[in-house]
Amino acid sequence: MNQVTISDEDRRLLGRWAADCAERVLPLFEASAPDDTRPREAVEALRAFTHTGKRTARLRAASWAGHKAAGEVDDPAATAAARAACYAAAAPYIHALATAHQAKHIHGPAVYAALARELSEGGDTAVGDEELRWAIGHAPPEVRGLLRLMPACEPGRSRLALLRHRLDSALRQ
Repeated sequence: MNQVTISDEDRRLLGRWAADCAERVLPLFEASAPDDTRPREAVEALRAFTHTGKRTARLRAASWAGHKAAGEVDDPAATAAARAACYAAAAPYIHALATAHQAKHIHGPAVYAALARELSEGGDTAVGDEELRWAIGHAPPEVRGLLRLMPACEPGRSRLALLRHRLDSALRQ
């Protein structure tokens, strides 16, 4: 397992991109659970991190709360949207280890946002693909560089694995 260098600025830029990805699908969660603010609070905590650069207990707790919210909603699109927020808030905690697991932390907000959009449209893969293209087009060079430090994502059989592989390949170009 190789150690890599991840700067505070890398974490902030990853956080901004992750928040942008997750924020796009928050309305899908909020439509299903209008009284549950946990995914939005996770993104807001991440936005605070991107300004201060300080990983706080609030940020970590907000990420876990978003994860819990994902498990408590019955709508698959809302679940995926909450997972996008959870992964986004966890992005600043990426470890300086070149592992496939750490790469998944980079992918998470974008692939779950794409899946959420797709599921909200009855499984229309074109909608998920379009959301993924948005994420790719908005990924800053630093996020691409950070991902290149990690092992490449292997293709899988599930739709989520396919989205992850497409994102990973595109961001490495």
